[in-house]
Amino acid sequence: MRTLVITGGTDGMGRALARTYLERGDTVAVVGRDAAKALPGAVFIQADLSLVRENRRVIEEVNARFPVVDALVLCARFFRTHRFVTEEGLEGTFALDYLSRFLLSHGLTAPRTIVNVSGPGQPDGRIHWGDLMLERSYDGMTAQFQAGKANDLLGVAFAARHGARTGYVLIHPGGVSTSVAGEYDAATAAHVAALKRYGVPVEEGIKPIVARIDDPPAAPLTAYLRDRPIRLSPDPRAAERLYERTLELIGPRGGPI
Repeated sequence: MRTLVITGGTDGMGRALARTYLERGDTVAVVGRDAAKALPGAVFIQADLSLVRENRRVIEEVNARFPVVDALVLCARFFRTHRFVTEEGLEGTFALDYLSRFLLSHGLTAPRTIVNVSGPGQPDGRIHWGDLMLERSYDGMTAQFQAGKANDLLGVAFAARHGARTGYVLIHPGGVSTSVAGEYDAATAAHVAALKRYGVPVEEGIKPIVARIDDPPAAPLTAYLRDRPIRLSPDPRAAERLYERTLELIGPRGGPI
């Protein structure tokens, strides 16, 4: 029997993954905001993962309760058409879609595999080094693409430090008909509705993720578009630069990371 920790495990693909492994008899810890959405049998950890302090609390709880984590699966995300700033002063998409994944990846005690369900290899993704919080140039898609690029660099920096013990998998599931949680303007909402109509069912959409969990790649870092391996070519210097900048953003290192 294995132990999995799934963020965003109360909706969409995260919920479907949680159900799949609970039905197999595995131990599944789900991190989310709404306890009413937790699946029976799952260990529910309530948290707002857009907050650094909440991630640190989750890390402490998981490390205390589960000495071995076979797979950490990072699914939590939320699209915002309009810029949102957390109570810690961080842009919301960057905080939830990247910083939470950074904290959990580096903070859990030696998970055997990390599967980061993001958008690896997007050509439009770039880091806005002079404006990481997008105060001057916010757009919902710009924020999403920056978070996707940041997760690519997270994978590179993590593999350089921990690749000998933990495999890091970045995966784009393709078009999947899920709830696509977010706050949308009319134009974006119409686009999301089209994605839901033409995306594959959730049960089909999770299959490439299940395959990576069940049979983890041997390489320290891999990336996939559904089942197809894709090549990442990020600059290791950029990965290190973002790693150091991230440590500055999340505050003193007296916590779990």
